[in-house]
Amino acid sequence: MALERGTLLHKRYRVVEILGQGGMGSVYRAVDENLGVDVALKENLFTTDEYARQFRLEAVILANLRHPNLPRVTDHFVIGDQGQYLVMDYIEGEDLRQRMERLGMISEDEAVTIGAAICDALTYLHTRRPPILHRDIKPGNVKITPDGHIFLVDFGLAKVMQGSQATTTGARAMTPGYSPPEQYGTARTDPRTDIYSLGATLYAALTGVIPEDGLARAMDNAQLTPLRKRNPKVSKRLAAVIEKAMAIDPNERYQTAEEFKKALLAAKSRTEQLTGSYVVTPPPPSHEGPPPMKTPPFEPPADQPLHPPLEAAEEKPFVPARKKKRRSSCFSQAVLFSLFLIAAFLLWINFPDGRTTLSRWLDALRIATSAIAQMSPSPSSSPQLEVTETQASPLPLPTEPALLTVTPSPLPPSPMPTFTLAAIATPSLTPTPEATLTPSPTPIGGGYGQFAFASARTGIPQIYLAEINLEGNTPKIPLVNLSEGACQPSWSPDGLRLVFTSPCRGVNDKFEDAKLYVVNADGTGLTPLEIGAGGGYDPAWSPDGTRIAFASRRNGRPSIYLLDLVNSTVTPLFEATRSFFEARWPVWSPFGNQLLFVANRYNVYEIWSITDTGLNPQQVVFSGPDYYDLDPAWTPDGQVVLFIQRKVGPSTKWLMQLVYEERGLGKARTVAGAPTPLEDVEVSPDGLWLLLEGWSDKVNRDIYLMSLDTKTLVRLTQDPLDDFDPTWRPLNSP
Repeated sequence: MALERGTLLHKRYRVVEILGQGGMGSVYRAVDENLGVDVALKENLFTTDEYARQFRLEAVILANLRHPNLPRVTDHFVIGDQGQYLVMDYIEGEDLRQRMERLGMISEDEAVTIGAAICDALTYLHTRRPPILHRDIKPGNVKITPDGHIFLVDFGLAKVMQGSQATTTGARAMTPGYSPPEQYGTARTDPRTDIYSLGATLYAALTGVIPEDGLARAMDNAQLTPLRKRNPKVSKRLAAVIEKAMAIDPNERYQTAEEFKKALLAAKSRTEQLTGSYVVTPPPPSHEGPPPMKTPPFEPPADQPLHPPLEAAEEKPFVPARKKKRRSSCFSQAVLFSLFLIAAFLLWINFPDGRTTLSRWLDALRIATSAIAQMSPSPSSSPQLEVTETQASPLPLPTEPALLTVTPSPLPPSPMPTFTLAAIATPSLTPTPEATLTPSPTPIGGGYGQFAFASARTGIPQIYLAEINLEGNTPKIPLVNLSEGACQPSWSPDGLRLVFTSPCRGVNDKFEDAKLYVVNADGTGLTPLEIGAGGGYDPAWSPDGTRIAFASRRNGRPSIYLLDLVNSTVTPLFEATRSFFEARWPVWSPFGNQLLFVANRYNVYEIWSITDTGLNPQQVVFSGPDYYDLDPAWTPDGQVVLFIQRKVGPSTKWLMQLVYEERGLGKARTVAGAPTPLEDVEVSPDGLWLLLEGWSDKVNRDIYLMSLDTKTLVRLTQDPLDDFDPTWRPLNSP
């Protein structure tokens, strides 16, 4: 969960605002109350002994950096199980990305000046003992102060090269378009990695377009568009210098930052200046940076890659500033409209059939307007996840080892790779209220060994509690019996209460009149939640127990909202507007600092992320317009996201996995050995098991248990009507 404004850390640093957020933690602007100055506070939520040791080593090395184009690292500290923090100078002004958004593209002189200043900083870093690689150069990490001074900021991915080994302050990550192929793991990174990224940054600044991705170029899936093709005003000499810096083979790039700087200056016949003396035109005095985004921007240009950066604080695809329309165009439109009115009046007065002709004109105009409206996608449209026997081929897989190679607790061997489990005994379909669901000494899943789910076995869906039994006779206890049905259960983090949706008329209910309710784990204490007009559905209880995320149609389109259980307030988190037809199915990260959700954009379902305060929305998975990405789920360590993918149109569904720090790179791949079709996957609290929906007969939904390595598959429910929405019960920790 992101730190709130006013939080005091280390008895010294008071949080002012959040600047950005990623999978490993957040970046804050804070005030050093001892010195009365602003600082940048970078957070790492992983607090294992190895992370803490590495963090301290890197902090000490970075704290010794002193260069006029680099911020200083002034402090570091660890707060128990909360997180690790790096304190750096806060650099005011605008970053290069904001400058590009403001101007569209920068001039050659500014590009050379910025490039020379960053080269000076890189030369300093690369010649330290041990050498330091920045590994995250991009427009968002180049800051320009109110006096035009240039800084290279954010050492979140910096790598210290110590002999044959290397350590990293942050997670392994890349920014598509700015990272060279070797940074994707194809080879070892070295100073030439930073040279490529700086070349790509200058390319984007001069053209207003992010260059083609380095890995795609290395695999011959893309070619670098010549810089002058996108901006013919750039000189041939400067374009050649930048394109050489972006060579796929590191041996063909400039071998040092000093060599790159000299080539840049020579391209414009510029004289080398003293280190730290390069300046550019300052940003406007009133510039305070763009306001936090509540909704994503419009689509990027057609020739710009659709991949956004990997972390919320990282680069976002930008759209060059649009030129204002000339007033003359508005004047012309007014003149034409006036002429039309005059012609219509004369036609009406002077011709016998003028009124009929004019009426036909207006009818034609209404028909054309109606046709255009019908061509626009309907905001209320939602997918029908019908399943047929036609199976789509999953996306091609990289030749990397499978991610989910975890050894679960011992279970009876199962040779069943698909949902054809007729051999498993049919459980009793009669609820047994007298069954005792006490926790097992070694419960499966790391919690109570229980799960809640919705079932239509009595004709309309209700919520049930079930105990996992590998022998097939899973005990089930009804928790609610509402006349209009109930579904979508979500556990409180202590495992003592459930929030759920009602009315519920089935799996594909659109929940237009739904509300949220809370019930105790024993079926008592049924209480409606006060969430205001518009109701809600798709509830998700936060890991700290203080908030519930949910979807609601209160603004006309399904959007994501937060209910604060402490003060009973509802605030919008992500409102579906513009190109977004709906946003649904929020899922909290294990740390509670961000959420995943599913967005319908132009009738294609995509997985997006957003911070728990509604900042930095970004698309996580890029599967293209031919695939739907649905049902995201986190692993308990927050490092892997599982989701369901299907091809647009009637097709089957398969299980996918994505390392979260590699989001936006197109590196998601199918989980080998997982059965199809399947839906609504949820990972157990211990990270070793999956609950999911499957079809034994391609018609009826049932709940299945699968080990994370996919080698064990057990059918937990068997009923003539649908069982769906499974959710693990977490263990109540005293």
